[in-house]
Amino acid sequence: MGDFEWLTLLTGGGLLLLHAIGLAHVVHALMNVRTSQGTIAWIVSLLAAPWVAIPIYWIAGRRRFSGYVRARRAEDEELRKLASDMHQRLRHFELRPDDAFGVAAEYLGGLPFTRGNEIRLLIDGRETFDAIFRSIATAEDYLLVNFFIVKNDRVGNRFKDALIERARAGVRVYFLFDEIGSHKLSGGYLAELRQAGISCRSFGANRFWWSRLQLNFRNHRKIVVVDGREAFVGGLNVGDEYLGRDERFGAWRDTHLRLRGPSVQAIQLVFLEDWNWANGLRPELSWSGHPETADQTVAILPTGPADPADSWQLVVAEAANTARDRLWITSPYFVPDGGVLTALQAAAIRGVDVRILLPEKPDHLLVWLSAFSFYEETIPFGIKLFRYQRGFLHQKVMLVDRRLAFVGTANLDNRSFRLNFELTALSTDAAFIDEVTHMLEIDFQQAREVRTGEFTKRSFGFRLACRIARLMAPVQ
Repeated sequence: MGDFEWLTLLTGGGLLLLHAIGLAHVVHALMNVRTSQGTIAWIVSLLAAPWVAIPIYWIAGRRRFSGYVRARRAEDEELRKLASDMHQRLRHFELRPDDAFGVAAEYLGGLPFTRGNEIRLLIDGRETFDAIFRSIATAEDYLLVNFFIVKNDRVGNRFKDALIERARAGVRVYFLFDEIGSHKLSGGYLAELRQAGISCRSFGANRFWWSRLQLNFRNHRKIVVVDGREAFVGGLNVGDEYLGRDERFGAWRDTHLRLRGPSVQAIQLVFLEDWNWANGLRPELSWSGHPETADQTVAILPTGPADPADSWQLVVAEAANTARDRLWITSPYFVPDGGVLTALQAAAIRGVDVRILLPEKPDHLLVWLSAFSFYEETIPFGIKLFRYQRGFLHQKVMLVDRRLAFVGTANLDNRSFRLNFELTALSTDAAFIDEVTHMLEIDFQQAREVRTGEFTKRSFGFRLACRIARLMAPVQ
């Protein structure tokens, strides 16, 4: 047999083997991919071009973030004991939710509603960063820091200097970042932190080699905890654009929270679980929560791809299903799946004031284009879509009637429903709900309501691009 025949035989055998491996992956996709559209897309790709689709599937087609240990549901005895002890210490502050939605939120998050909290709404970057830097400067024992994006720019360097100053004063500093979100963070930046004695870890690069294949999962949380007594969560990362310094976006509209009281212990536990995943270590922390005189109710809701269900999707759908008066949601991205879209439609049909506030300007083209394809499935049903006009809108806020307000990191898209680790704070406190209501009323005044024709009257090429972008929703 000549060289050509051998080459033909080897090529044919290799292709046959690849298709066989692709077929095995098809079976895996059928059993594990969460959405029907995602399953179909993977089946077609794996059968048609397995040499391309197989490596992509290992990165983008995974259903669960394997190996992540959660103290509330898994097998790590020490973390589970910490969670149990925390619940015992907070039992005097725990509240039983008085409606089905509260019970569902507590079940999904695994953390209790507590009273005795103080919530401060932080609007936009200057107010948020001023509060965070003031609080960091008061740290005496430890700082817990987790951000999706940290940049080596003006505010990023101010942030670095603040952490280093506290570390040199003897404060223990634990810095966790997402290696995809913070891919531009330089080695020199991290080296300065480490030289000051700060423990730095990326969420993706950890002790398990196979976790590097899980790049499509991201830690999208934003957390600062100071001495176990004060915490910050919300939509802002660490970068100059969050202060409106980006020429492309201009003003940056975002919302954050400062929390004090027993809810800080819950946020601290979420950080500890993430830190344990990143390096297997559990620093000694303070778990003695103290009540605040404001006595506001708060629940902390962590969601992500290690959950047994799509927790954030269920929360949004339940919010729509239980809303009776209004459902206002702000998000930079609007790519709802079938379940959430149906719940929003049903809420609007029964007379709920359903409003979705989106940015006018895009920061990620695919998800921006995808949102247009939903105009025909929302506006005719009575769902009101608005586009924010004063710069870029990045906040993640939800208001349900006059009974629940949410502020956190989760968006209305597939990444937040299934791929990202997110963190949301919710409250039933009337004063806080009024404050959020007033904030959103101002935001809607600075937005324009969109019409179906803004999509249907566009060029064929634009509408085609929107439909194609929507097909990419399962992996966006």
